[in-house]
Amino acid sequence: MKKKGKLFIAFSLSVLCASFVAGSSSAKDIEVNIGYFNNVTHAQALYMKAQGTLEEALPDDVTINWTAFNAGPAEVEALFAEDIDIGYIGPVPAITANVRSEGDVTVLCGAAQAGAILVKSADAEIASVADLDGKTIAIPQLGNTQHLCLLKLLSDNGLAPVEQGGTVTVAAVENADVLNMMDQGNIDAALVPEPWGATLLDGGAEIVLDYDEVYRDGDYPVTVVVVRNEFLEEHPDIVDTFLEKHSETTALLSENAEEASSVVNEELNEATGKSLEPAILTDAFGRIVFSDEISEDAMQDFADISLEQGFILESYENLFTER
Repeated sequence: MKKKGKLFIAFSLSVLCASFVAGSSSAKDIEVNIGYFNNVTHAQALYMKAQGTLEEALPDDVTINWTAFNAGPAEVEALFAEDIDIGYIGPVPAITANVRSEGDVTVLCGAAQAGAILVKSADAEIASVADLDGKTIAIPQLGNTQHLCLLKLLSDNGLAPVEQGGTVTVAAVENADVLNMMDQGNIDAALVPEPWGATLLDGGAEIVLDYDEVYRDGDYPVTVVVVRNEFLEEHPDIVDTFLEKHSETTALLSENAEEASSVVNEELNEATGKSLEPAILTDAFGRIVFSDEISEDAMQDFADISLEQGFILESYENLFTER
C-alpha cells in the first residue's frame, strides 16, 4: 500500500509539474494584432499577410493576427479597445487616435503617399477646381484624408462647402457606389483614393487633378502605420522586426511593382472574392508612392485643418514614435 501511495503521489506531482510547464509555455505565447484595409494603399500589409513575412521572421511563440477594416474610425476604436496593436491607417484617423488617446497611439512610420485623384463626370463642365462652384463632389468619408484635401483645395480657390455658407455640396459616398452615382447624374466629381480613381477612369470619368496635383505635389501620406505605446513598451523587439520587414516590403513594392502588385491582387481576391483588372491595377500603382518616410509638415497641415473643421478638439502632442 505504501508503495502504491508513493507511486500515486509521484504520478500526481508529475502531472502537476507537466500542467505547470504547459501553462507557463502558453503564458509566454504572444499575439500581435495588426489592422489594415483591403486596399492597394495598404499594400505592405496585404503583401506581408499573403507571404507570411512576419510569421517567418518572428519566433514560433509569436502569433500574427490580421484584421481588415472598412474605415478608419472602426480601426481607431479597435486600437482603443486593445484589439489592435499595430495598424495601417489613414493619416487623419491616426491624428484623431493620437489626440483622443492623449498620445497613447503614435505613428511608427509611413507606408504610402498621394494615391488619390480628382475626377469628373464626362458630362460635367469642370476644367479646374474653380469650376466646382455649384457642383456636388463625392469623397469616401467625412473627416478622412480625401475630405481634408478637398477642403484645402476649395479654400485655396475661394470656395467652401454648403455647410459653411459656400456653394459646393460635399457628399460622403462609398467608393464602390461613386461610378453609379456619377452615371446617374447625382454627383459631378469625386476625390477618391486608388484603386477607385483608376476604376472611375476606366468607367469613363476624366481627370481634373492627378495624384501629384491634389495636394503638396503628392508629398503627403495616404497611409501611415500606428502603434499602441503600451504594446511598443512591452515588445520593442517585435516592433523592430515589424519595422524591418515593413521597410523591406516597401522597397520591394517600389522596385519590383509588377511582381509585388500581383501578390497584392491575389490577396485582395482571396479576402474579398474580387481582384482588379491588370490595367486598373497598373494604373492605380502608378499613382501611389510607397515610402516609409512621412512629411511632418503635411501631418501638421492635416492636424490644423482637422482642428479648424472641428474633427479634433485640440492639436496633437508627441505624434511620432521615437525609435
